[in-house]
Amino acid sequence: MSQTIAVLDIGKTNVKLALFDHDRLLWEKSAPNRVLPGPPYPHEDVESAWSFFLDALREAARTHQIGAIVPTAHGAAGALIGESELAAPVMDYEFTDVDAIEPDYAALRPRFSESLSPKLPAGLNLGRQLAYQKWRCPNLFAKARHFVGYPQYWAWRLSGVAVSEVTTIGAHTDLWAPRQGHISSLVEALGVGHLLPPMRQAFDPLGPIKPDIAAGCGLAPDTPVFCGIHDSNASLLPYLVSRRAPFTVLSTGTWVILMSVGLSLDQLNPRDDTLANVDALGRPIACGRFMGGREYAMIAGSGGNAALDAIERVIASGAMALPCFSGQGGPYAATKGVIRGDVASRNRAALATLYCALVSDLMLIRMGATVGDLIIEGTFAGNLAFCQTLGALRPTQRVFSAQDAAGTARGAAMLAQWPPSYRIAEPDPVDPKSIVGLDSYRQAWMAAVDPIGR
Repeated sequence: MSQTIAVLDIGKTNVKLALFDHDRLLWEKSAPNRVLPGPPYPHEDVESAWSFFLDALREAARTHQIGAIVPTAHGAAGALIGESELAAPVMDYEFTDVDAIEPDYAALRPRFSESLSPKLPAGLNLGRQLAYQKWRCPNLFAKARHFVGYPQYWAWRLSGVAVSEVTTIGAHTDLWAPRQGHISSLVEALGVGHLLPPMRQAFDPLGPIKPDIAAGCGLAPDTPVFCGIHDSNASLLPYLVSRRAPFTVLSTGTWVILMSVGLSLDQLNPRDDTLANVDALGRPIACGRFMGGREYAMIAGSGGNAALDAIERVIASGAMALPCFSGQGGPYAATKGVIRGDVASRNRAALATLYCALVSDLMLIRMGATVGDLIIEGTFAGNLAFCQTLGALRPTQRVFSAQDAAGTARGAAMLAQWPPSYRIAEPDPVDPKSIVGLDSYRQAWMAAVDPIGR
């Protein structure tokens, strides 16, 4: 029996338990992550996810000696917790009725120069969710002893220890001042400082797992639970310890998060949805984001991935996808996406690939990320045409593909052995390709999107 690290990976679309021996994936199991309609608002189906994790831990422990547990979770989610349970449901960040508090919240929101957190739609600013809960759900809010990020909620549920953590509280929440490295003025203005527990680092062990959970899942009673990390920052960890700056990681899934290490923060602009996240060591990282995975699916339908010849057919046709198809993320979130021209159904995946590569390129331009390697990890890393198209758009930068479906969980597992003593696997270089007509198509696409939202 091998000693393993168990990672609880809570994504927007799926929840997963993954087991690692160093960086070697040993076992995994996943299930859909559901959102319940409310009342009092649409919220994460926390209890279904909890039942899944307990069953999965019990199953995994039959064949593996689990030596530690690390949670990682998507951003824009936080939990108001009471003595022993949630004080209020964990809000789904796509809940649009938080807009109702905007006039009052706008008076408290820190300037972008302080928070480096742009005004985002729905509940994507976690501070806005917290304000809504305080003002619109006062009876629930009054029961809260702590407010913690979503990864730290799972750590608390496993260990009973409530903490704050910088990658989560620093992920476009309005609650953090990245340059100064402390909480923002919003915390005092909103009167919630008493709810924020002490800061701990993502790789800190919080304590042993609760005895009843250990007994019920067949785990050792001294199994440590670690603080945990925001999922995009988990994807970044392997490169922080294995590469020299500057470089950019494109963490792809439901969202495409572009994280540029070693880049100045001076070109960040809230209109572009460029911002600063904070890495596991507390350093601000220039970032951009758009909902690339969802937009790809909306454009492509069930077309799968495209080949380069299909990309060239779409370019030759002049058909274009213009943002934005998700209504969230990127410079044009407020604009309804359109497709110009006729595109055969067999070429829809090629159109979606072009669109996502062009938006990624645009975000990198606006962030000022013109030098250093580009590492694509997550869903799009398995889409060779996307990798090659982005490489063709940015010929002065090398493109790498980290084809690892467990990349987020693998990064999170490193926290239990930080800093890692084992060798980090290198991503695969993507052979540069020339794509006929791409330069002219890019110029036409840029001219078409330039007036949008300006």
